[in-house]
Amino acid sequence: MGPLLAVAAIYLALAFILQWRSQPFAERFKRRRLFWLWVIALGVVLAKISEDVLALESGPVDKALLSWIHAVVPPSLNDFFLALTLSASAKVILALTSITTVALFVTHRRMEAALFPSTVLAALLLVYVVKTLVERTRPALWDTQWYWGSSFPSGHTLTSAAFATAACIALARRWPRTRWPAFALATTWVVLVASSRLVLGVHWPTDVLAAACAGVLVALAMDAAFSALWQAHRAREDRDA
Repeated sequence: MGPLLAVAAIYLALAFILQWRSQPFAERFKRRRLFWLWVIALGVVLAKISEDVLALESGPVDKALLSWIHAVVPPSLNDFFLALTLSASAKVILALTSITTVALFVTHRRMEAALFPSTVLAALLLVYVVKTLVERTRPALWDTQWYWGSSFPSGHTLTSAAFATAACIALARRWPRTRWPAFALATTWVVLVASSRLVLGVHWPTDVLAAACAGVLVALAMDAAFSALWQAHRAREDRDA
């Protein structure tokens, strides 16, 4: 109940502030109210999970969920989930980012071409910083492959969510009709990647949930920053013309 109240309170506060200070922004805010509710919800969920992890309050639920996943997923599917994990490894994500950036630059989509590498690099930096600061022990409920660093957050999940969100943004701008198919495909991939980290037993459920929220927010923040810079650049060009 607490998170829902927090989402509602933040949304109403933003709506009031924008209505009071900027009518144009308030109108845009109202037109995209579902989007902003979703963004606020992601932020609240991320904050709540991070608080529980730092306070060591999520352990029993994490352990119970991870044990249940290990019990219901047959070992024969481990190779499938390992392949999903590899699809979101840093090497693969960086290779996909490089290819996508070049393709966007060649097709004169310069803002999106800048968005992709910036988003992925910001996501990787965030993973490194948080893992260094939050030294959470990885699960040891059964024999698993060793991975670098703290368990919190899941680097594979965070970077895949950031990359997938940036891809959805780029596709929606270039081909608006692909918005929902792209969203469905991106969500499926990120959920499967997150699930693979749990099936393989190398992350707690709260690690992947927080990482998915953070990855989406990183991409949206980078897109907002580049959009603002692009609009300022175009405004300067119009004044100089």
